[in-house]
Amino acid sequence: MAFKKQYLKSKAVCKVTFKISKDEAHEAESVRLVGDFNDWDKTTAPMKKLKDGSFTATVELAKDAEYQFRYLLNDSEWENDWSADAYVPSAMSFDNNSVVQV
Repeated sequence: MAFKKQYLKSKAVCKVTFKISKDEAHEAESVRLVGDFNDWDKTTAPMKKLKDGSFTATVELAKDAEYQFRYLLNDSEWENDWSADAYVPSAMSFDNNSVVQV
């Protein structure tokens, strides 16, 4: 798991590309990127599945902020990004949420 940040000079946003490997996704058929940036909408469009079985999605996020997120595998299992910038306790469960800082 990992994400790549690309800061845009023309806008006050950062393009963040999230990626989760086939193994990290436990060979899931679908993965959704769910977090503060989409109001934790579990019905958001699935991430793009690549030929190697990994998943990717790119999101534009306002700079100078941090966003909590998690991956939703097969609409039933939550997974953190273990390369996240930080982790914070979830308000909804005993788990932690991953954090991306831009």
